[in-house]
Amino acid sequence: MKNKILWLTSLVFLSFAGCALPEPPTPYGVVPNHHQMDWQKLEYYMFIHFGPNTFTDVEWGDGKEDPKVFNPTALDCRQWAATAKAAGMKAIIITAKHHDGFCLWPSKYSTHTVRESAWKDGKGDVLKELSEACREYGLKFGVYLSPWDQNHPAYGTPEYNQIFANTLDEVLSSYGYIFEQWFDGANGEGPNGKKQVYDWELFHKTVFRHQPHAIIFSDVGPGCRWMGNERGVAGETNWSTMNIEGFGPGRDAPPTKILNTGEEGGAAWVPAETDVSIRPGWFYSASTDESVKTTAKLADIYYTSVGRNSNLLLNVPPDRRGLIHPNDSIRLMEFRRIIDESFAVNLAQDAKFTASHSRGSSSKFGVKNLADDHYDTYWATDDDQLSAMIEIDFGKAQTFNRLMLQEYIPLGQRVKAFSVEYFDGNNWQQVDRQTTIGYKRILRFPIITSQKLRIHIEESLACPVLNGISVYKAPEL
Repeated sequence: MKNKILWLTSLVFLSFAGCALPEPPTPYGVVPNHHQMDWQKLEYYMFIHFGPNTFTDVEWGDGKEDPKVFNPTALDCRQWAATAKAAGMKAIIITAKHHDGFCLWPSKYSTHTVRESAWKDGKGDVLKELSEACREYGLKFGVYLSPWDQNHPAYGTPEYNQIFANTLDEVLSSYGYIFEQWFDGANGEGPNGKKQVYDWELFHKTVFRHQPHAIIFSDVGPGCRWMGNERGVAGETNWSTMNIEGFGPGRDAPPTKILNTGEEGGAAWVPAETDVSIRPGWFYSASTDESVKTTAKLADIYYTSVGRNSNLLLNVPPDRRGLIHPNDSIRLMEFRRIIDESFAVNLAQDAKFTASHSRGSSSKFGVKNLADDHYDTYWATDDDQLSAMIEIDFGKAQTFNRLMLQEYIPLGQRVKAFSVEYFDGNNWQQVDRQTTIGYKRILRFPIITSQKLRIHIEESLACPVLNGISVYKAPEL
């Protein structure tokens, strides 16, 4: 009896040994850190341009404006936060100091601040009010601080870099958790104006000393990058990797095309952030009240930003009262309704998925993982398999016009080319052929009715690793 038990135990052990699970793929190239992953999942958040320019009706003030011009009559940061929350946004970034040097908090390193303004008799602090409102509404809080300062007398001298670092220190230690530090590389006083050589290393060290998790935005990151235009259009090809050695923000930035598309095999993980304004300008102007972008235009921007592996930072400037104008807020709600309706029902949720290859033929990395709602489960192929085909059978004819694909980017961005086909009852017809996927890629196409859809991963830098495929029927605008 004892020998029989030993024999059965050995048999079970050998059976498990023969069915050992395959190892997961190893990361390919540079990958996001966990702070960048948290940032990427935010996807959509609000930019607030607010300051003296709001009251002087200019886009770039010159620092000579009387600080008393800043006097919102009904400023309510809770209204901003409530609007952002209702719009589906996850955070707010505010221009705490624009190029005119005006500080929206009573900085001890400047005499051009809310302290010198007429608002609240100089006793107000916009950053305090907004950071508290963001916490109340469950939003993350970020700050824009321009190193260019057309008001400060030390600008253009060796001492200024430390003054700006002190200003950063003041903000980043006073208002709680800062999820993103937004740096504008502007230094635009011209050949005969003051010239400041910015000490970016000092600035970055100051940020990380107080907010080690913060995503630093600039043309070259290091947390995320500008994607080269203010129209809301990321590249159809969009790598989250880029070579930043030897480049810097502003006039030292890489070429616009590289900012827009990233670089395959780049040495740094610097994902794209798409900044665009809901109005023609960045600051509020009554003359643009009837020029708020249409719902259809905002939807276009969503697909050319979030739908192309980029986060969307949408500027919504408060008016002279210190409130988001009804035209803007109504449009934001209309935009949210369209996006919610577009992605309300995943037609592939209960579909049958099959794949030409799965890693080690194991269910752990099987194609069923593409249909679940768990971010950290994924489908992958064996290391030497750089192409594959995934077929979706809905079980009956479905009508759709959107396809969402997601790579599991904690293991790197890999897919270089893919195509999509549907079955018309007799033959497979191509829907689209594209390049990169990244964190999220959304394809738009004319309405199709079919029972079957398939995705060909045609070229991948390493074995493809996808964690989501979903199909939708969006309203036609």
